[in-house]
Order: sequence, then structure tokens, then C-alpha cells
Amino acid sequence: MQKDKFFKVIGNKTHTNEKLVKTHCSYCGMQCGMNLRVDTSSNKIIGVEPRYDWPVTLGKMCPKGVTAYQQTNHGDRLLRPLIRDDASLKGTKAGFREASWEEAYALIVKRFQELQGDFGKDSLSVFSGVSMTNEKCYLTGKFARVALQTRYIDYNGRFCMSSAAAGFLRSFGVDRGSTLPWTDLHETDCLFIAGSNTAECHPTSMFRIWEVQNRGGYLIVADPRETPIARRADIHLDLRPGTDLALANCMIHLLIQNNHIDAEFIVNHTNGFEEMKEVVKEFTPEYTSEITGVAPEKLIRAAEIYGKAPNAIVMFARGIEQQIKGSDNVSAYTNMCLVTGKIGRPKSGVATFTGQGNGQGGREHGQKADALPGYRKITNPKHVEEVCKVWGIKPEEMPQPGVSAYEMFELMQDKTIRGLYLLCSNPAVSAPNQNYVRAALKNLDFMVCADIYLSESAEFADVVLPSVTWSEDEGTVTNLEGRIIKINKAQEPVGESKPDWLIEVELAERLGRGQYFGHLKTARDVADEFRLASKGGYADYFGATWEKIDKQDGVFWPCKSEDDPGTPHMFLDHKFYHADGKAKLCALPYRPPAEEPCEQYPLRLTTGRVVYHYLSGNQTRRIPFLRDMCPEPYVEVHPETAERYNIIHDEVIRLYTRRGEALYKVKIIEAIRKDTVFVPYHFGHEQSINLLTIAALDPMSRMPEFKVCAAQIVKQPERMTIR
Repeated sequence: MQKDKFFKVIGNKTHTNEKLVKTHCSYCGMQCGMNLRVDTSSNKIIGVEPRYDWPVTLGKMCPKGVTAYQQTNHGDRLLRPLIRDDASLKGTKAGFREASWEEAYALIVKRFQELQGDFGKDSLSVFSGVSMTNEKCYLTGKFARVALQTRYIDYNGRFCMSSAAAGFLRSFGVDRGSTLPWTDLHETDCLFIAGSNTAECHPTSMFRIWEVQNRGGYLIVADPRETPIARRADIHLDLRPGTDLALANCMIHLLIQNNHIDAEFIVNHTNGFEEMKEVVKEFTPEYTSEITGVAPEKLIRAAEIYGKAPNAIVMFARGIEQQIKGSDNVSAYTNMCLVTGKIGRPKSGVATFTGQGNGQGGREHGQKADALPGYRKITNPKHVEEVCKVWGIKPEEMPQPGVSAYEMFELMQDKTIRGLYLLCSNPAVSAPNQNYVRAALKNLDFMVCADIYLSESAEFADVVLPSVTWSEDEGTVTNLEGRIIKINKAQEPVGESKPDWLIEVELAERLGRGQYFGHLKTARDVADEFRLASKGGYADYFGATWEKIDKQDGVFWPCKSEDDPGTPHMFLDHKFYHADGKAKLCALPYRPPAEEPCEQYPLRLTTGRVVYHYLSGNQTRRIPFLRDMCPEPYVEVHPETAERYNIIHDEVIRLYTRRGEALYKVKIIEAIRKDTVFVPYHFGHEQSINLLTIAALDPMSRMPEFKVCAAQIVKQPERMTIR
């Protein structure tokens, strides 16, 4: 009786003044279903319950999702605008005073207009993020190009998903992060997962991944570290960081050599096979082993398993994408699907584990330097004309393409860019080569930051505007499958905080551009304009109404009309988005990382996530449970490497690269290569590993090479340990 009563209390309302608000998690691209528990007497979120009816995760939640609701009423929330009154303190928490919205707006408008009057429209810039709704991402692109009339806008997806986008666009002519729904995963026969610490970064996928093995299928994992998923894999391809392209080329070489290819599919539905075949012929298992460090027999067995599997899915994440050849890595792994014909049908295809909650939708609708809504190109006159009709401007008023995220910091350093509007991003932690980036932020004449907390980046601002958490507004996001879902409002905004879309509308009106924004009174108004602006684009959301999203538990794009149910499986007709309807098999010669180990820097440094934190940690480092479970960064070192440096577990060492240095305690662990060290990237200020990472950029995606650079451990004169 008592047990039944306990489960009734946990599973339903705990008292009569409580309601449940159906929504999704605020963090990664899984967008796990949840119900927020709201105390109606106080209008405050007090807890969370998993949604067992959400088809993607079926009630699963990770430690971040379980505690996500604690962001909303946290004591660190910004409640009123802040204005800096001591410029000498830029880059610190000090030097701010509270202000009214009108005073903050007046100062922003005055300074923005002065800068543009003195130095031109392009002296201003916008740097945004993709943990926002589609509606906010869309309006941010319009705000930059119509309200500020600047060419310089880019977003933090450039540090996350841009290589996946570039690789898919080249291979398929379209970028949707998954060609099939996540509900297919556990039904396939083989999962080939490269560069993804899935059990920590997307843990609510794991029950489907384990089910593949439970059914007798195979799991192959390519990763320099023996992560939890790698430990359970049938084959762990323990490659050196930065050598994925050689490994993928070897897989294709072996698939061709052993006739595990679909010749009919190749002839009828692809171009470029002979050129690709010529490039991969040198990637024998023996030659590839010299580059990657993976034993030849592992390579042979992995290709055999994937080649013979009736159905198979290739999956990957930032491990292969955050490299100077990240776009090539994506296309190379995609080649595996294309040469075997394992795409364009259920249970087979290619998918990327999206890092941010709206990493898919956020890159489709106008925040990228060269993109417009619907995944249109700003360099295409027809695309520009289509969007201008919706926005009410003339095509000649549309700014030209800008530059990528890191390149914007370079323009801040040389004073081409003098002003910045930053929202939903924390580049003072997340960008590479932090010493340079922080100097660039300090070099700005004027900076505005909209955030829920005083982030490390907000510390550089002249004005900080309090925005709302995901639970205080409504809109849509697009999860890692390409499924458009609905975020619902659970609580009124705390203090004087406002949604980002409303801040942009109110700023646009004060900048004299209200005729293009004044009709947007609600999030639904923005959604309706956004759907119209995407209509006819590759990422067509026009038919994805909020009502249909609720009815269907999400809508997969493209969804072109109100009677279109959406597209869970891409390419079922084997028609791709290139002009001739065929996919591109890419011939991709191997290139080494930008930095290889040398006598001075003999180790390979790689970075990544832990299960308890998210991105720059601006949210998760404030949640007591998550902070207690992982309070600070560390450097993983193999026991033999530790012995060589005469260091012990928990000893504090200094880690160097050519760009900087930082102190980290040592975590001695066998689950990493002897030539590699690993540091999580969720920490700020002098603990940030991005003080050390390199800003070498992929020539296609402009993604920095976070995943590999040359490093050195330096033992401290006196052994320091952390107890």
C-alpha cells in the first residue's frame, strides 16, 4: 500500500495547486520529453517528470535534464538590465550598475547609431547561439540584416555543427542531421559510431544502441578514448586524434576490395565513384594503421561487419567534425553509406549527434554568415528575392555575406568590427585560442550581451540585457533527427527579463526600423512569419504548424503544406538534392592535423564533454548537483605517460600549447591513448581548455580544430595535489 502511494506521489501531482506543462529539455539535440511541475499558487517551476509518451526517449532523462528546471529560479538570474560604469573593469564581474530597460535601450541605440554613422553599417556585428527556438534564431538573422543592416552575423554552431552541415551539403545537396528517425536505431543490424562519446553526451540514446547488440547486431566505435560506449563495442577503433579521414578511406577501400558495395545503386544514384576509388586505393589496412595507430586486423574486421550487415547506420559527432578536415571526414563517412546503398530506406542511413538543443534548426534559418531562412543562400539572387518579399525590403538592401565566427574576432582585433550584439552564446569560454578572443572582445568600442546569467562573455559587455530561460517562453526547436517540436511556456519571466525575440523587436523599433518588426507581438506571430520565410527552401517548415506538431509528436522537415505529414525518412525515392538528383561520392586525400607532435610538444591534446555539464557550463556549473559531481576540469593521462613524467593521480600539472597554458589536476586512466591527453571544455576563466586550443579552420565549414593540437605536460617544481 505504501509503495503504491509512493509511486502515485512521484508519478502525478504532489498537491492540488500543481499543474504539469508538457515540454522538452533545454540542453542537447535529444530534446528529451519532460513535464515541468508548476506550483500554480506561486507561478514557479518546482520540479520535473519524464514524459514516457515521447517516442524518441520514452521517459529517459540524463542528470542535466533532471535538474534543468533549476535554471529558471536560480539566484544568479539577471533580473534587470546592467550598464557598465567603469570601463577599466571590462572582462570582470565588477563595474556594472542596474538600469531600466529604457535607459539600456537608449544607450544601445545611441552607441550603435554613432558607430554606424562614423564607420558604416558593417561596423556592427551579431553573434548568436542555437540553444534558442527556431523563431528566435530566425528573427536574429532578420534583426542583423534588416534592423542593423550589417553583413556581420554568425553563430556558435560554427563551433559545433558547421562541418556536418558542409559535409552533408556536399554529399547530398542538403543538410539534415539524420536521414532517418531515431526510432529506427535499435532495429538496425550495425551501428558504426565515430567521434561520439554517446553515453555521456547523448545518454538517452543508449537504450536503443544497447538493444542493437541485444538483438545480435554489432557496434563499432572509432574514438581515441575508451569511452563507456567504446568499452561495450564489438570493435573499438582506437585511432590517434585527427586521423579519421584515413580510417574512413580505409573502410571504403576494404568495402570495394571485398565487394561489399551496391554497384547498381552507385551507377544509378551517385557521381564520383571512380575518382573516389582512385584516392582510397592506397589506404590499405597496413598503411592506415601507420597513420591512425589502429591495428590492421581491427580495420579489416570493422569493414567486414559493416559491409555484410543487411542494414547499418553510420553516426558521428564533434570528434570527427571539429578538425581542419571535419567536412571531409563527414563526407568520407557518408561515402560508406553511399557505396553500400545503405541509405534512403528504414534502418539504414547516416546521422550526426547534434550537440546543442536546436543545432539543426538554428543553422537553417539565417544566423549563418551566408545563410537565409529555409537554408537559402545569400549569394543566390533568387533566394534573396524570395526572402526580401517576406521581409518587405528590396533585394539590393540585403547585406552581403559576412565571415565565420572566429573570423569575426579577427575583425574585432583590427577594428573592422567595432560593436557586438551577443546573445545565447559564451565565446569567452567556447571559442578557441581564448587569449586572442578575449583580447578581441576587450578591443570592441561597444558590446551588448543578452543572457540569463552574467556569463564570462557578459563580463566584457557595456550593457547586459536579462533574457529568459527556455521555460519562460514558447516556440519550436528541431531535434537531432530533423523533427520539429514544441517548447511550451511554464512560468512567467522572472524579474524584468524578456524573451530575445521581444528584445530584438523593441530594439528594432527604437533604431527606426519598426515597420519591419512592429507587427510581431507574440512568439506565435514570429512563428507564422518564420514558416512563411522558410517556404520553398530546402528546409521547408511551412506545413509544420504548432497544432500539427502537438498532434504528431513533432514534424520532420521538409513539410511543405498543411496536409503534408512531414518526412521522417530522407531519400526514400533515392533522389538527392543535387541538380541531377544524384549524391556525390567525394574523393578526399588525407591531410594531417594543423599541428603534429614534436620534441617540444610531444602529446596530442583533445577536448570534449562530460555527462554532468553542457557546452561552456554557463548553466550547468550553477546547478548544485551537477557542480558537485564535476566541480572542475582535469587532464586524463595514461599510466605509462604519467610514469614518464613522474606525476601521480590528482597531482596538479601545467599543460602547455603554443597558445597558452593552464593548471589541471591529473586523472590517471587507462582508457586513453599513451600519446594523447584529454580535458573537458565546460569551464571558464583560467580553467578554460580553450586557452590552449588552436584556431586552425576547416576551409569549407570554417570549424576550428578543437579536437587535436600539440601539447606538453610540465611538472610543477613542488608536487601539488588536490584533496
